[in-house]
Amino acid sequence: MTSSFSSSSVIITISPSPSLNSLLAYEAAMVRRKVRTTFFLISTALFAFFYLLLHLRLSPFLAANASSSSSSSSSALDIDTDLGQGLRHLNLPRSFHDSADLQHFVVSEPEPNRTRVTSSISEDAAVEEPKAEEPKVEEPVAILFPDWEVFVVADPSSVSPGDELHCVFQNNATSPARFAGVLPFTNRTTFRCLLPPSVRRLRPFYQPLLTSFPRGPHPVRSHSPPPELFRWNFLAYESFSTEDDVVLFVKGVNNRQGINRPPSEFSCVFFNGEDPSAAVKTPVTSSIQEVFRCPHPKLRSPAEGVDGEKLAFKISLEIAREKLVVPSVAYYAPHRASSPRASKSLICACTMVYNVAKFLREWVTYHARVGVERFVLYDNGSEDDLAGAVEELNKDGYDVHTIMWPWPKTQEAGFSHSAVYHNDSCSWMMYVDVDEFVYVPSWDSQEQPSNKLIESSLLPQDSHGIRSRVIGQVSINCNEFGPSGQRSNPPDGVTQGYTCRRRVEQRHKSIVRLSAVDLSLLNVIHHFKLRQGYLSKQMGLNRALVNHYKYQAWPEFQTKFRRRVSAYVADWTQAVNPMSKDRTPGLGFEPIEPKDWADKFCEVRDKRLKLLIQKWFGAETESGYRMPW
Repeated sequence: MTSSFSSSSVIITISPSPSLNSLLAYEAAMVRRKVRTTFFLISTALFAFFYLLLHLRLSPFLAANASSSSSSSSSALDIDTDLGQGLRHLNLPRSFHDSADLQHFVVSEPEPNRTRVTSSISEDAAVEEPKAEEPKVEEPVAILFPDWEVFVVADPSSVSPGDELHCVFQNNATSPARFAGVLPFTNRTTFRCLLPPSVRRLRPFYQPLLTSFPRGPHPVRSHSPPPELFRWNFLAYESFSTEDDVVLFVKGVNNRQGINRPPSEFSCVFFNGEDPSAAVKTPVTSSIQEVFRCPHPKLRSPAEGVDGEKLAFKISLEIAREKLVVPSVAYYAPHRASSPRASKSLICACTMVYNVAKFLREWVTYHARVGVERFVLYDNGSEDDLAGAVEELNKDGYDVHTIMWPWPKTQEAGFSHSAVYHNDSCSWMMYVDVDEFVYVPSWDSQEQPSNKLIESSLLPQDSHGIRSRVIGQVSINCNEFGPSGQRSNPPDGVTQGYTCRRRVEQRHKSIVRLSAVDLSLLNVIHHFKLRQGYLSKQMGLNRALVNHYKYQAWPEFQTKFRRRVSAYVADWTQAVNPMSKDRTPGLGFEPIEPKDWADKFCEVRDKRLKLLIQKWFGAETESGYRMPW
């Protein structure tokens, strides 16, 4: 629209305005141009950032690879893998392209102390730098124990107890390896380490490496993928050769008390190395609990190779129906006659122990003075100074021996082992624990102890005073003592501090003639099955009893929650069999002190053994009796 005003000399002209649609289109075009410009700037910045990051990460590997031989057919590719769990460098052969095989490699979480695999440096480059110390590396055999503990069995020629070693797992996570001892029957060096939390959710678990350089570089394993970690619930773990046969201990075959698979279902297999396919087999003659017996194999004697080198023959159990050989850390050695002792001990005592060093002197001193000549301790992984306590006792003239027995929940198997292993050195074996003390009421009349008291009071004799050869076992009932008001370990010993017990006796313990033990080695709750022709004798409470200081002050008692030693008794942390006699009345499934614990299980005051020990061993002072322990 155009309008003109005729006035004196002014003319105003108004131009036509653009439409609304044209304005909106123009604004949209401007927005798109700004978005493209912004995207270009951001992309350029990100490209520069990642280029710089990639250059920094690959520069060490490019420098190393530049100096290595390019003609090697087995060169490796360094691959950065990011699966949302962190970055890890994997060292893979160029021919490694099968995706099915990649499942054996896992990605680790980033951790402050994690290790990395680095490319090797060429020989020419190494000349220019100081030579690095060679890391000590061992591919051991390892077993996953309860509570995520890894038990490592290593060749003694490659590692020693003083080495500072670490376990390196499949995702390069590490944990310190603590020296655990030397297995007495195979001379293998052992260590313990914990399975790191980052490994526990991976499947499967692979065998770790032992290395002195936990932060790498770590060598390529000899197996790809590495062997899987042995599981403790299915394993051949120990063996012993007698003159007539081989005794093999296997976990996970006869799992229920009183239910044993027949021997015809099994064979013992003997093989060199890790391959049981070329094995010598012998039939199993006895299958009871975790104990299997079979004849010796016909091998080169004495277990030597063609060039005279010693061969390490493993032994395991083959399950015929499943065509399965049980994984094994047990080794076979031909029978060797033991060194003759000056004399065979008449009475020995055997028990399985864990952290009992502070209780040991009281138990040994008392029982030695009433007739026990030799003490045998099967050490089930003690972490206190048991060795120091035993050394001090032996210096004082006592005869105390320890046998490393690290296998969890194998009390019955350990006692079976003791019955056959010590048959040449002990006539009678007394199976009582370190918190149990044999007591005969008639001893109260004795002014001094005598090392003939157990022999004259408990071992069987006929009417003429000659020991009966028919009795193979003497069983003694137990009185169970409670905390008796104690809130910490009594300083004068358990016999002096715990004097209140339950009214009804529980269980029983035994003194066994070892030559009378059945070939199956079957035992339940400290008593054995006997050979045909032998009998057991039960002692009345007025004749003999065992004071069992079972329910001690809470700080001592709660350690029992670690693990029960019997293979057929549930651990107290397992919510099963709440009414079993093997459980503590009123105690739950966690190590939480019950209300009024110090006053529980107190129905009868019983100070008889306390007073007798004060008379025999105590030194009277103004504040009371002082005990020698």
